[in-house]
Amino acid sequence: MQNEPKNASEDAHGVHLDYDRQRRCGFHEVIYAEGKTPETLVEIFHRQAARGILPLATRVKPEQAEMLRAHFPAETCVENPVARTFRLVNAAACEQKKDRPRIAVLTAGTSDLPVAEEARETALWMGVDVVFIPDVGVAGPHRLIQRISEFADCAALVVVAGMEGALPSVVAGHVAVPVIAVPTSVGYGANLGGISALLSMLNSCAANVSVVNIDAGFKGGYLAGMIAVNQKLGMRNEEWIWRYACVISHFFISHSSFHSTPSRFPAFARG
Repeated sequence: MQNEPKNASEDAHGVHLDYDRQRRCGFHEVIYAEGKTPETLVEIFHRQAARGILPLATRVKPEQAEMLRAHFPAETCVENPVARTFRLVNAAACEQKKDRPRIAVLTAGTSDLPVAEEARETALWMGVDVVFIPDVGVAGPHRLIQRISEFADCAALVVVAGMEGALPSVVAGHVAVPVIAVPTSVGYGANLGGISALLSMLNSCAANVSVVNIDAGFKGGYLAGMIAVNQKLGMRNEEWIWRYACVISHFFISHSSFHSTPSRFPAFARG
């Protein structure tokens, strides 16, 4: 790549690490742990940490997590066995900060929790707060209705469901934000390993539903996190533009030559 900075990549046990990912895509590279030896995963974590990157690995096996715990201080390790994720945090920094972007993760049933937890851990790694609402599937519709106020103002929703995959469409009919549907392989024979839920979600008549792959909690959490972070950045940029506009307008109207012709400026500049 022509504009790729020096030392943007590095080989670690046959894994070609991408240190330029954040500049290009907004966030650092996430490690998919399947197929990697525990030693390789530890080496990747060390290499990323040495560059100030807080690593996240998905689909982590117990033996991989055990070796990671042995190589890093306990206060910096966040392991979620249900999500099969492992990440490092800055022990000196509080993860729950004020004014952070926020999403919600909802599940149809408790069997969907591993996929939903993967989505939650991904969003937390991205610096996004997560409202977690499990077990609100369509078989008990009152459960969802009772909790709408908890997620209606979030930047995006991740809705995880197996079986017939109906929940994302129902949720989408109650909110004015993107709904990222994650089908799971939970269900009986005709569920076809999540294909029935996937097809149902792809055929949703709710216009604000988009769909990711089967059991792809990471992808759902990542997309929702990107939406939330970019929305927050946009709001901050708008605030600075508004402040700048106010300063400029105040400068102009403070000069006598402009007092007689206020119609040259927008209403906010004439106030």
